[in-house]
Amino acid sequence: MSILINRKINASAVKRFTIISIVLVAGLLSALFFGFHRSQPDLPCVVIQTNQGVITIEVDTVRSVVSGRNFLSLVEHGNYSNSSFYRVVRLDNQFNSKYPIEVIQGGLFVDSLIDRLGSIRHETTQETGILHTDGVISMARSVPGTASSEFFICIGNQPELDYGGRRNPDGQGFSAFGHVVAGMDVVQKIQQQADTSQYLVTPVAIISMQVRKTASK
Repeated sequence: MSILINRKINASAVKRFTIISIVLVAGLLSALFFGFHRSQPDLPCVVIQTNQGVITIEVDTVRSVVSGRNFLSLVEHGNYSNSSFYRVVRLDNQFNSKYPIEVIQGGLFVDSLIDRLGSIRHETTQETGILHTDGVISMARSVPGTASSEFFICIGNQPELDYGGRRNPDGQGFSAFGHVVAGMDVVQKIQQQADTSQYLVTPVAIISMQVRKTASK
């Protein structure tokens, strides 16, 4: 009889231990999951007011330490006053390109204004993990390390602009640093404006660029 009682006690103890273990493990996993999401920083946004509408960009200053923070600094210091979107690249205006892309490009346009700001280190997509997908914003450049103030926004996925892509012969790609969270219809509208050899007949004026803490604020 005593042996039977002991078996019942042991079985009950095992059951309680199993339930407690499951609860503890579930609690730990929940804490890790929700704790991870709470620890993600709120990324800043830049609201671009143009004469064609508003575009809101989320700037990834966590993964893009160089390009993202440089862009944010230029906005905060008012360096984009009198800027514009001045170049559009579509499938119907780049006949000689082996690796066509679709983007709109903006910034200061005038070399003397760009040069006074200096350039930044080239930050590849391999380094940041931010690929040139639809709505991604990235730095324009000539050779690596010459990016400054000029930027472009992708219309559709543009893998040839990533590290190892063939749009630029050096294979280093371009420095992506954020993406459009609102206003892709405005981006597409700008891309369809009349151009001559990819340069807009009438540039789209950037009326203002302002930093917001997050997309919702």
